[in-house]
Amino acid sequence: MTIHALASRLRRLPPSCGPVRLVGVDGHAGSGKSTFTGHLAAALGAPVLHLDDIATHEELFAWTDRLLGEVITPLGRGETAHYQPYDWRTRAFAPARTLPPAPVVLVEGVGVGRRALRPHLARLLWMELPREEAWERGRTRDGEEQTAFWAGWTAAEQRHFAEDPSRPFADLLVHQRPMGYHVVRGPAGNSGPDQEITDSDGSTPLC
Repeated sequence: MTIHALASRLRRLPPSCGPVRLVGVDGHAGSGKSTFTGHLAAALGAPVLHLDDIATHEELFAWTDRLLGEVITPLGRGETAHYQPYDWRTRAFAPARTLPPAPVVLVEGVGVGRRALRPHLARLLWMELPREEAWERGRTRDGEEQTAFWAGWTAAEQRHFAEDPSRPFADLLVHQRPMGYHVVRGPAGNSGPDQEITDSDGSTPLC
């Protein structure tokens, strides 16, 4: 199973948000969501919305209403969405960007699998990496200047997932491997043929 085969399966899903198949990629901060989503987006030819552009310092997780109003509602009407990405350095919103109602739209970020968004998702993928390992990768990536931010973030992420977990509702679990990615059925995956993505033993990794 290649990443192109996964992309093909996602394209064949019924639309979930108006004409759009909205696919969420969730996981702990530092788990590799952005990199994996980039590979999948290239295979799909699909646009990506990064939740880092929606969240803010003041609203690490309290951005649901803004996402629904600026993105989900217009896509559900088959219209182009307009949203203002947040600049984490200047702590201000940048000029608006557009997000077209493409056949598949990927949304990646911590908390995309929250209960308020799940009804709009065609599939939810979860990056399967323990939180402490993911956070350590994130801290290493961001450097010492972000130490204070990470202290606040990890506490906020723990609170969020304790109140509104995503992983139990994931259709697919994504494991990063040295040669690519390995995708298996998640806790919410059905037993139908569309869910038979890989076998957990000896399957060909996605790359």
